[in-house]
Amino acid sequence: MNTQADTTTDRREFLKMAGTGAAAAGLLSTASAALAAPSKTTQRSNGADNFYTSDKVIVRQVTFKNQYQMTVAGNLFVPRSLARKGRTPALVVGHPMGAVKEQSANLYATRMAEQGFVTLSLDLAFWGGSSGQPRHAVSPDMYAESFSAAVDFLGSQAFVDKQQIGAIGICGSGSFVISAAKIDSRMKAIATVSMYDMGAANRDALNHSQTLEQRKQIIAAAAEQRQVEFNGGAVQYTGGTVLALAADTHPIQREFFDFYRTPRGEFTPKGASARSTTMPTLTSNVKFMNFYPFNDIETISPRPMLFISGDQAHSKEFSEDAYKRAAEPKELFIVPGAGHVDLYDRVTLIPFDKLTSFFKKHLVAGSA
Repeated sequence: MNTQADTTTDRREFLKMAGTGAAAAGLLSTASAALAAPSKTTQRSNGADNFYTSDKVIVRQVTFKNQYQMTVAGNLFVPRSLARKGRTPALVVGHPMGAVKEQSANLYATRMAEQGFVTLSLDLAFWGGSSGQPRHAVSPDMYAESFSAAVDFLGSQAFVDKQQIGAIGICGSGSFVISAAKIDSRMKAIATVSMYDMGAANRDALNHSQTLEQRKQIIAAAAEQRQVEFNGGAVQYTGGTVLALAADTHPIQREFFDFYRTPRGEFTPKGASARSTTMPTLTSNVKFMNFYPFNDIETISPRPMLFISGDQAHSKEFSEDAYKRAAEPKELFIVPGAGHVDLYDRVTLIPFDKLTSFFKKHLVAGSA
């Protein structure tokens, strides 16, 4: 099938889609190859270390089925210091919207495994190594299901305390994990980092800068494209990260470009095209218009929630909104000097100590 990418750099178009720019045996055997190496030399500018690995952690590639019998791919991270007797609290880590587990999620999973947690990074349905057609399709329900399937998998492991499983959602996954946690009480503590409400981002754009008429135009274009593709036309993509910078490229797109299109964080999954990474299909992206992850967020209580955002992040409004709506116990943690993408991989800014204390308080203490 032919493909055609829409890489419009117009500021208004970008703001509409800014957020779209993200069971194996022998699980305790060493498998450092499970962390696929970046295609280029890693760029560690300003503390960026997306492809970080640790000799304190054992890594294994795993696959398992979700409730709809679709394959979910993940990396399981087990501390080398893990006691072979007893059960350990665990964390699921979801990647940014349009990304894959090798981008940000593996980093968080590795660092939290160093703190003693069993962790599992995963590819959301339709992305990376997980199944689902067409590739890069948007389905908020299936994204949330990916988190619940990861909890299923962790709960089946003899060394995991299935009563003490938490979750971390980065960027768009912050809204997906909230959606999942509302109907899956097995997630005992939830943290989001640089969260995007993918519904609001697509309905209203950042700072509510998109009009109702503009939203209707997007919906109409997607409906028209459905017919084109049904009739055999090329698949069209939207949003995501531009492939090249121009003099008038918007600063937010430049922020994403520095991660997704440079050695700092670029990763192209096997069988994918580097020209369409990060880009969801145009016809499916309108599914986000019906996505309201913060509705009923208060029902997650009394399970604790932690919302982390940089004080310079263009996405801060979403963490602030979720915090306002959530019930106690909840916390909004603002990182000084950090932008949205900074918290994907800049280890000098990511508050791993805060994440560790949060989960140790609410998971480790609970399993003691």
